[in-house]
Order: sequence, then C-alpha cells, then structure tokens
Amino acid sequence: MTKASQILKAVFGYDTFRRGQEEIIAHVLTGGDAFVLMPTGGGKSLCFQLPALLLPGTAIVISPLIALMHDQVGALRQLGVRCAYLNSALDPYEAQQVEQALRSGNLDLLYVAPERLCTDSMLDLLGQVKISLFAIDEAHCVSQWGHDFRADYLGLSILHERFPQVPRMALTATADEMTRREIVTRLKLEGARTFVDGFDRPNIRYRILPKDQPRMQLKSFITVEHMRDAGIVYCLSRKKTEAMAEWLCEQGFTALPYHAGLSAEVRKKNQDRFLREDGVIIVATIAFGMGIDKPDVRFVAHIDLPKSIEAYYQETGRAGRDGQKADAWMLYGLADVVFMRELLAKSEADEAHKRLAQRKFDALLGLCETTACRRQVMLRYFGDEMADACGNCDTCLQPVASWDGTLEAKKALYCAYQTGQRFGAGYLIDVLMGHNTERIVRFGHDRLSAFGKGGEQTAQQWSQIFRQLTAQGLLNVDFAGHGSLLLTPAGLEVLKGNQAVKLRKDPEKSTERIRKTKREYGDITIGMSLRDQELWETLRALRMEISIEEKVPPYVIFHDTTLREMLRVRPQTMGELAAVAGVGEAKLVRYGQRFLKAIKE
Repeated sequence: MTKASQILKAVFGYDTFRRGQEEIIAHVLTGGDAFVLMPTGGGKSLCFQLPALLLPGTAIVISPLIALMHDQVGALRQLGVRCAYLNSALDPYEAQQVEQALRSGNLDLLYVAPERLCTDSMLDLLGQVKISLFAIDEAHCVSQWGHDFRADYLGLSILHERFPQVPRMALTATADEMTRREIVTRLKLEGARTFVDGFDRPNIRYRILPKDQPRMQLKSFITVEHMRDAGIVYCLSRKKTEAMAEWLCEQGFTALPYHAGLSAEVRKKNQDRFLREDGVIIVATIAFGMGIDKPDVRFVAHIDLPKSIEAYYQETGRAGRDGQKADAWMLYGLADVVFMRELLAKSEADEAHKRLAQRKFDALLGLCETTACRRQVMLRYFGDEMADACGNCDTCLQPVASWDGTLEAKKALYCAYQTGQRFGAGYLIDVLMGHNTERIVRFGHDRLSAFGKGGEQTAQQWSQIFRQLTAQGLLNVDFAGHGSLLLTPAGLEVLKGNQAVKLRKDPEKSTERIRKTKREYGDITIGMSLRDQELWETLRALRMEISIEEKVPPYVIFHDTTLREMLRVRPQTMGELAAVAGVGEAKLVRYGQRFLKAIKE
C-alpha cells in the first residue's frame, strides 16, 4: 500500500484516497475477489485502475459502452498509463495492433465489451497472456431484475470457469438488495468480499415539483440557477426529446438531442460536443448517460417520471461527479402516473417482472409524494439508513405540510363512482367544479349529487388530489377504457368511511428560495473579484486550447476542481503546481509550464 500511495500521487495527482478506496485496493492486491458498491463519483474506477499498475500482467475491464471505454482510455493515456480498448469501433488493423500489444505485455489495462469478451477467439487470446485481474464495470447490467439489463453480461460467469486463479471485481453504483444477490450469483462471486460505501451523494440537491407548464418551469430553473452550466434534461419519448431541444435553442440555450432513433453519427457528434464544450445541454432519453465521465454536469432535470428509484438515482448521479454542488430537478404530474402505469401494464414482460416493475414504480411515487426528507426515503430504499434529515433537498429546505384530506378524497372517489368509473381526472374535476360542459350535460352528470360539490378547491388543487389518490393506490387507471379512473378496494374502504386519507400540501411557488440559493449553486464566478474572474477564464481557455490540440474533452486535461485549486493557490513553481490535487507527474511535465505562464501573466 506504500507503493499504491506513491502511484496515487505520481500518476493520478492525489495525496490521499477517497473513503473506501484504500481498503478495496488492499484487498484486490492480495488476490481477493470483490463486489464493490460505491456511489457515482465516489471513485470506483481507481479501485481497479491503480491495482492494474501494481500487479504483474494486464487488467481486463469489461465495460458496456463504447463511449465509456473511449473516455476512460483517453483519460488514462493522459496520465501516462498504457491502456487500450477492443470494441466494434476499431477497424481490423487497429484491433490487430491492440491484440499484439496485449500479447507483448505492453498494456496495463485493456477495456473490452462483454459480447466480444465471451467469444472463443477472445478467450483463447486471454489464455495466452498474463492477466492481473478482471474488473466487471456497471455490474448491475447482469441482473434481469435490475433497471438496465444487458443479455451479454450473462456469459461473464465463464471468467470464473476459465480463469479461476485470476481475481475478479464487480463494480456498480446502483443495486438494491435483490439486484446485489443476483449479481453475486450470476457472476459466481459467492466467495467475494463485499464493499458497500453507501449511496449518499451529499453534494446533489434533490427537488421534485408539481408539473405546471413544464417548458417554462425548465426555462426558469436553468436561467436563474444554471445559465452557463452543462446539464442533462431527460424526456420519456424521442419526439419529445427533439422538440424540447429545439425549443431550448429558440430560448437561447445550446441544447442537443440524443436518443436511439438518431443515427450513430449524429449521436456521436452531439455527445462529443457535450463532453468537449462548456455550457452544452443534452436533451435525452435514458439511452444517454451510462458511463458518461463528464465531471462538471451541474444539473440533471427530469421532465417526465423515470420507471424506478434505481433509474432516477443513476440518472441524477450524472450530476456533480466532481463533488461540487449540483441539482437533481424533476417535474411530476398526474398524467405522468397514468402514462407510466399504462406503459408498465402493456409491457411484454412476464407477470413476475410486471409485478416487480409496478412495485418499483410505486416506490418512486412514494419518493415524489413524501413529506419527509427525500434523501432519507431514497437511501432507505437501498437499505442505507440516514439518521438525520439531509438539509439539502426541497422538503428539508422548504418543509411540506400534510393535511387531513379524507373529505376531499371521498368527494373525488364518489364522483368517480357516480359517473360510472368511465372517465379520467379532467372530466371528474369539471363535474366537481360544477362546469356545465356539453359532455357533462349530454351524459346528465349535471344532475348528480357530486356535481358542484368541489367548489372550495381550484381545478389545480383537485388535479393534485387526484394525483395523490392515484399514487396512494386508492384509484387505478383502466387503460382499456382510455384512462378511466377506477376505485380500488382501498378506495372503497375510504368511501365507506373506514380509512382516513393524509394528503401532501404542495408548496406554493417561491422565487425567494431560488434567489437565496443561486449564489451557492449557480455560476462559480458569482462573488469572485474581477482579478479572480480573469484568471479563472484564462485557465479555462488554456484548458480548452490544449483539449482541442489533444482531441480529448477539457476535463481530461484537468477537472474544474483542479483549476479552482490553481486559482486559490496561484502556484509559481513546478514544485508548487505538483502539490495541487489532480496534477500528476505526466500532466506536470506535459502542461505545467503553460499553466504556470498563464498564472504568472
């Protein structure tokens, strides 16, 4: 471990390990198998990259995405590490060169896609070389019960059979208890030591808001809090993704779409711009994001509900990988609940998977509707208890009241019952509000006792009530009946007076709270002296210039956190620059004089 600490500083530029890393690395260096669960941005990659530099032979890293391999290999080469990848992006000659480097022992790490690793030719090649360890990244992909199942991962148990003496690591940031058990079983890691570092990302502020004019809500959020920041906006459909990107561009933002329906060329072009340019917003479906190493994503916004807490946690985890403050911001409405439940109901999965997917979605609704600390609710879902409220989510910063909504619930449920359980929320609200619409008069529902009985609430408040009744399972959606709301057995109990109903009081819109937090979460230059601002922009411009020369994203040269440290310390010598966190020996030699010159000038 003394050598490991020396490599940590010399190669990676850091004086100390992050929490959990040292223990994991020490275990791997003794030849032990490991299952590592560590939050996004917690430093999982170092847990196999550093041992690869100490152990004899080549470490084989199984990774699910070409973009992830490309980014990690590019970053490691900047550090002077001998590494390469084998995937479908290489032509036959390039692949042959990599295989030759592997045979010759000239690689510390080789990244391989799972579908390629399991071929006979690749396994035969690995049998001819010295392998130091196998690292299975994004290991949750092996679980058919997880949120991102990849069939190619199922064949990875062959590593244990073909190479029983080679230590193996499985690493993930997202896995509930069921998924963890399946990972261990499928990869034959029953004897592995488990390292769980928790799921908390304290630098991320979680906010979930009622959906009301989502485009304008998103524009206000970005304009007030993240005007020049990189961010990701998630939408559920390809069509909505492209429309939202186009609209954001019309509002003056740099926004690019990303979804599986775009050509590979367009996807790569848009992803590269997101990685290499500052202030770019990607509007994407869930097809975007796994393995994105961009550290300075300052916000992740969801315009539509994801399918589960796991998906939400992983997608929001792409914000603030550098440990600096970031926002996870989501809009949520009744239409989202109806649409997602319909999607789950019409899934082609078997009944067991459907039931599990529904339970996972219900847990997400619980997170949306909670009046407690959101972080506590989310961490508890993963079996990670937090004793005290976090103080960094919307329900902590702006506590939410609950109220006895039994009477209103009865009115809503009785209205659905009286109208024959054949209508959606919009129609029921019109009945409760006493609106004499043509449809209501035609059906004779203006003569019902429920008609006009909801005048003490606004239409928006009734929409919130129907949303919560559906989320609590008192109403269900009849997808065969065009979204009609049906009473569930629990809803009938409420209607009979056998059960009380607590409802969440959605907070009023507050710009004051946003204004107070803008300085903390917005542009880093807010509050800087003019002299500091000038040097900050100079360092960023130099980093961009070098990144264009090297054809890598700017953060591969230096993270923002490293530039901030340069700004604070203002090193004047190579020795002083070497002491800055994130400046290893290779980068010091390659870029040191240019950054020192910029600081001195």
